Amino acid sequence: MKIKNHNVFCRLPPVKKRESFRTLLKTRGVKIERIVSRGQATSPGKWLCSKTGEWVMVLRGDARLLFEGERKSQNLKAGDYVWIPAKTRHRVEWTHPKRKTVWLAVHVLR
Repeated sequence: MKIKNHNVFCRLPPVKKRESFRTLLKTRGVKIERIVSRGQATSPGKWLCSKTGEWVMVLRGDARLLFEGERKSQNLKAGDYVWIPAKTRHRVEWTHPKRKTVWLAVHVLR
């Protein structure tokens, strides 16, 4: 078997109306995906909530996350990461409207 390398920034999608999700690796205990945003945010009044924990890092761009119960959103820039425990309600408040925001999300499956 030949081991092949890849680049997370290769072939970034144009991202217009929706975010782009691409699974990079999925095994029994983990799922790693690349998310590309450009101006997208969670719809007003909606919350994201996953059954599994999620470690998220901004590789390129800028974003803001808000967690339920907090008054102020967290600003994220390239290199910033956050652990989101399972069943934690959160929202993407903002992603840069003119530049792509590239996220790396690691979902801890149970």
